Amino acid sequence: MLPNFLALPLLAGGLTDIDLMLTVFTLILFTLFVIVLSKFAWGPLLSAIDEREKGIRDAVEGSKKANAEAAALLAQHKELVRQIGAEREEIIKKAAKEAEDFRVDLMAKARSDGEDIVRRAKEQISRESAVALAKLREEVADLAILGASKIVASSMTPEAQKKLVSDFVATLPKVKN
Repeated sequence: MLPNFLALPLLAGGLTDIDLMLTVFTLILFTLFVIVLSKFAWGPLLSAIDEREKGIRDAVEGSKKANAEAAALLAQHKELVRQIGAEREEIIKKAAKEAEDFRVDLMAKARSDGEDIVRRAKEQISRESAVALAKLREEVADLAILGASKIVASSMTPEAQKKLVSDFVATLPKVKN
């Protein structure tokens, strides 16, 4: 029995043995497989890959365009913000200048009005002083005339006249300085 086991591997061939018929059929089947795949599978597969590549290329170009547009919009926005900031600063400076001018004008008007009020008050005081002085002179003249008429009417002695004048002067109101 032992010799039967040893004979079986010799009939089957070794790993390195080449069978010509198997090689030819393998090449024919491989060629048919390549032809069938190129007709039915490679064309649609390559067109799908090309479409995918085109889609990716379009998406990249679109993203580059969107990125460029976003950068342009960002630059435009920054310029607009800068312009608005400059306008705001200009408006603030203009408002501050107008407020300062208004304050200066208001102070000048207040000074002018104050000086005008003081001037009118002085004029009024001068007029009222002149009126009061005129009244005082009038009263003094009336009193002098009254005193002279009493002196003349009484024909008194010089001592009596002096006494009458001093009594009369004592009855006059006191002048306050």
